[in-house]
Amino acid sequence: MRYKILGRTGIRVSEICLGTMSFGDAWGFGADEAESRRIMDAFAEAGGNFLDTANKYHEGQTEEIVGRHIAADRARWVLATKYTLSMRGGDPNGGGNSRKNMRQAVDASLRRLGTDYIDLYWVHAWDFTTAVDEVMRGLDDLVRAGKVLAVGLSDAPAWVAAQANTIAELRGWTPFSALQVEYSLIERTVERELLPMADAFGMTSTVWAPLGGGVLTGKHTRCEAIDTKRNNDERLTEGNLAIAREVDCVADALGRTSAQVAVNWARQGSPSIVPIVGARKVSQIQDLLGGLEFALDDAHLAQLNEVSAIDLGFPQRFLGNARIRQVIHGERADQIDLPRMPGPAR
Repeated sequence: MRYKILGRTGIRVSEICLGTMSFGDAWGFGADEAESRRIMDAFAEAGGNFLDTANKYHEGQTEEIVGRHIAADRARWVLATKYTLSMRGGDPNGGGNSRKNMRQAVDASLRRLGTDYIDLYWVHAWDFTTAVDEVMRGLDDLVRAGKVLAVGLSDAPAWVAAQANTIAELRGWTPFSALQVEYSLIERTVERELLPMADAFGMTSTVWAPLGGGVLTGKHTRCEAIDTKRNNDERLTEGNLAIAREVDCVADALGRTSAQVAVNWARQGSPSIVPIVGARKVSQIQDLLGGLEFALDDAHLAQLNEVSAIDLGFPQRFLGNARIRQVIHGERADQIDLPRMPGPAR
């Protein structure tokens, strides 16, 4: 396991983050506490130190499981949790980004986790009702109170993160150090704005669903064809299955699993990307950690990039046009060492 710096905080996090949404059974599925502990132990044995959870996961049960497990060696873990999603469905203030919910949520998470501080506190989703400066001031207060060390933004537009970090810088508040978004070979639209924005602000991008919700594991492409019309998973399109088959081909050529290849594609996309992987069984996390033993070469990366390519749209497509670049930079445009266009360094 190698380690990356979380934004500009100086905190070292493992290059793979362990997501814990499958820890617990309050939602009717998931790993029981014993298996959850085995998964965390396997992750730690491989050098993993970055855990991602949320107050909403299994209605608080997940935080309790994580808290009990890390209590014996709390200091070695970089612990991330989230607030925003409603914990009291009948209470209009039981969710959202407001400072009222933020204060209630962080204190409840600290109790469930059995700790007096959270390393990284996420805004779980943007609610479009709370002012950006109100959120940033509230989060800065938590940092100044010592309850939180760093803050991050999950599932929000790029303009929100840009506005938030600009306000924080101007007012001397704590900026977002990390961004959390969905990213995989079947979901690359964040390359248009979100990932370049995160790089511009020095934020680490922790990306969820690098396996495309299971589509890229081979379970749908290495067995009998499925009827996508009768399956409720909106990711099971013919286009996505074609990408999954290409992942299988690369995996077979390397003697690796499809899941390892899919996670490595995300891991190798940019130095600032940290994939979040989850598991319900210890065998699953062991398989994913096996992906750290190898890297995809340029030929395989190109193969996967080609089959999953998206149109970056305007303005990237317009500004990346050779003729437009010449209009902007003059006749010697091809002699000027210009910065690369926004997007992951693939």
